[in-house]
This record gives sequence, C-alpha cells and structure tokens, in this order.
Amino acid sequence: MKFELKIESRARNDIQSLDSVVQKRVAKKLKFYLDQDDPIQYAKKLVDSKDGNYRWRIGNFRAVFDIDGNVIKLLRIQHRKDVYK
Repeated sequence: MKFELKIESRARNDIQSLDSVVQKRVAKKLKFYLDQDDPIQYAKKLVDSKDGNYRWRIGNFRAVFDIDGNVIKLLRIQHRKDVYK
C-alpha cells in the first residue's frame, strides 16, 4: 500500500525554521520512509502525546504524525528536547 504525505501548516513552519542542512536531511529521510512498502514499521507509537500518535526519528529531530487511511499527516518536526513538551 502506497502512502501519501500531507504536511500540515504547523509542520511546514517547523521545517522552514530549520537550518538548510537539517531541512535536506529531513526531506531525504521522509522520502526514504515513504518509499518503503510499510513506512509504519519504522515509526514508534506514542503513548500520551498531545500532537500525534506516531513519530519517526530523523537524527536529533522527531517527525510527529497521524495516519488516516493511506494518508500520513505530518503534524510537527522539532528537536527531540522540545517535541514532547
């Protein structure tokens, strides 16, 4: 099953605020995850998150997202020290 990525406005702002090197790393890793047959196997289920239900690790950053059918809604991308606050 192919998944489609929908970047919410809050995540888009998070990405734009990152350094250009980190932006490239995030884009490359998101492409890697979406090219997989089951990108959810690389995700970790969040227990008690106010933002989303899953997260991917991208270096020191975390991409928090929800799944709606075959659409992955990217909600936040933040540094690991700030994302769960």
